[in-house]
Amino acid sequence: MEPFRKDRLRRRALFLSWFTVGYNVVEGLVSIIAGALAGSIALVGFGIDSAVESLSGGIMVWRFTGHHHLSREAEEKLERRAERFVAVTFFVFGAYVLYESVKKLVTAEAPQHSLVGIIVALVSLVSMPLLYRAKTKVGRELRSGSLLADAKETLACAFLSVALLVGLGLNYFWGIWQADPVAGLFIVAWLFKEGWEIFTEEEEGDDEDD
Repeated sequence: MEPFRKDRLRRRALFLSWFTVGYNVVEGLVSIIAGALAGSIALVGFGIDSAVESLSGGIMVWRFTGHHHLSREAEEKLERRAERFVAVTFFVFGAYVLYESVKKLVTAEAPQHSLVGIIVALVSLVSMPLLYRAKTKVGRELRSGSLLADAKETLACAFLSVALLVGLGLNYFWGIWQADPVAGLFIVAWLFKEGWEIFTEEEEGDDEDD
């Protein structure tokens, strides 16, 4: 690949990574605040996932910014540490969402309606597939496995927004409040799955290094 074209693709990858971080920070804050006001654990859980995904996106920014003063081995070691931190965060927040979801189901604590949450879910459902396609295209041209993996995370966020939209929609339009904490449980499963996959990848990477 020509150096000029490769540099252009790296700049494109960096832009997409920065956009991912910024978008998820805003989405996370809006979701958590709206979820707290409405008592919606599904919306809070979605916001937590967005916040954690922004950390993951930050790793991609770090990768494509360039660290010429570090050796490849040192760079990979720092990246593994950052990914472990993200994995632990998934588990911690997943445990919180699990507790709150079960508590709301047991105590029959019905959340209020959240139109803002529905709008957030719809925006995510539309924007995340577009972002996934852009990342996949650049990742394939750069032959960047990390960017392609990050693209899959973005697509998974679109699927997660479906669970959120169903939970909020059933409560908003038909008053089925149980759908909200049940959607929270789906989000818990996603958070634990993400954390486990990161740890599994880390262990495999460590075995290869040994």
